[in-house]
Amino acid sequence: MAVLYILLCVVVVILMRALVFVPKAQPEKAYEEIKVDDKQAIHALSELVKCKTVSRTEPELEDDKEFEKLIALLPELYPNVWASCALTKLPGRALLFRWEGREPGEAAVLMAHYDVVPVEEENWLRPAFDALIEDGVMWGRGTLDTKVTFNGVLCAAEAMIKEGFSPKNDVYFAFSGGEEVNGPGAKNIVEYFRENNVTLKLVLDEGGAVVENVFPGVTKPCGLIGIAEKGLLNVEYSISGHGGHASAPAPHTPVGKLSRACARLENKPFKLHVTKPAAEMFDTLGRHSSFVYRIIFANMWLFKPVLDILCRKTGGEINALLRTTVAFTQMKGSPAPNVIPSAASMVSNLRLNPDDSVEGALDYIRATIKDESISLRPFDATEPSPISSTDCEGWRIVCDAVSGTWPGSIVSPYLMVQCSDSRHYGPISDKVYRFSAMALTKEERGSIHGANERIKLENIVKAVEFFTRVMKKL
Repeated sequence: MAVLYILLCVVVVILMRALVFVPKAQPEKAYEEIKVDDKQAIHALSELVKCKTVSRTEPELEDDKEFEKLIALLPELYPNVWASCALTKLPGRALLFRWEGREPGEAAVLMAHYDVVPVEEENWLRPAFDALIEDGVMWGRGTLDTKVTFNGVLCAAEAMIKEGFSPKNDVYFAFSGGEEVNGPGAKNIVEYFRENNVTLKLVLDEGGAVVENVFPGVTKPCGLIGIAEKGLLNVEYSISGHGGHASAPAPHTPVGKLSRACARLENKPFKLHVTKPAAEMFDTLGRHSSFVYRIIFANMWLFKPVLDILCRKTGGEINALLRTTVAFTQMKGSPAPNVIPSAASMVSNLRLNPDDSVEGALDYIRATIKDESISLRPFDATEPSPISSTDCEGWRIVCDAVSGTWPGSIVSPYLMVQCSDSRHYGPISDKVYRFSAMALTKEERGSIHGANERIKLENIVKAVEFFTRVMKKL
């Protein structure tokens, strides 16, 4: 009887917590109408897209003239910015414009990168660098990632300068021409700020977007702003052994041992961590979810193990939000089907949860694969970024601009699972935010770094509106 009474009490507590787990009251707010020169914004982006600013890991394969062509266009496309904002060029194709404020104080940084990843033209339905416009859409590499942001920042500033507006404090436009290959541009800009004692109240880079159907039970559009990003670690696993003819194999070949290590890691994922970005996302979006999901997110103290099991089995975006992920991407063995290789290797790509580290991840891999004959070689390692504040002026400025530009969207923190240049700002600021100023479908998000990248013309204009709202508060 006592057990039934306790169970009943638990059920009542669970249901009561779910019933009161509803959206927090928000004051009604009227937003200023922002007028954008649509034709100029679209034209400027089309000119940027036509520049084949493809960055590559082999610098000798890059076309410097295309990068120079883009920079040479800036005085023509954004004459007021060019005339009013001092430009500092730094190594790594870094461009740093300073829009001087009316008085001293903490500065703001608006970021973008103007390099793009290579294209396989044969897989595109339209040319990748013609900026062709059809049916309200512009096709082209970089339209989404991230020349639209580059253009949005500069078009907004261009119009505001023309109208006689000047920000209260300094605003910097920080652009890198090597983000896609982890170039030094952003690092050099950060070092410039450090050397010149520039303190920052806001850093805004690419990242989240306004998206739909990304959170269980939520039907409204969600404006996701990254407050941290996962770390990156690639690991090569290699093993040497006695090669020979495949007709008389040993019990375990090098490829077999690597396969066993792969299976062990996939079957025993890293520990689940509900870090600040995930906790705040659950607390924000979970309140807008259906009642069944509100039961779960209002009672994480009870349902966290259930969530862990579901994430282990299904993977996907929620799983990536909550743990370090391991994806095996490459394997190499014998060049012939009837030869056992004397050496074999494979590679995994890890995205590190904020509560994990590069060294801790390597220790976990060694303990899990349990095979000392396999050597590990880490490369391209980047620690997770620090987690930014959600209780400061910078955060409120970005949230307000999202709400004003996309009315009805739910604005929420989240953890960015990709890497961006903004991670370099962690040592000098805890107000680093990641939001790509667009509303994107799943298909559009999938075209980033893929074939047929394209952008709705409406998103080009919305990006300018968003950055105008941000700058008016700086």
